[in-house]
Amino acid sequence: MKYKVHRIDIDMENDSQNLELFLNSLKGEVVSIIPNIKRTTIGQIYGLSKKIDFLLIIEKRLI
Repeated sequence: MKYKVHRIDIDMENDSQNLELFLNSLKGEVVSIIPNIKRTTIGQIYGLSKKIDFLLIIEKRLI
């Protein structure tokens, strides 16, 4: 078995359809989705800036 790690830059409010298309295009099994969360800032608390930069998607490839 081999694993592949994909990095997806994402805006969680606007890119849900792109994420769905990407996940449906994978050939293997999705093992985990790990969000990269920024350090909390005043802007995030008041909803002025985004909290998640990108997602790491770990795929188990079938060989």
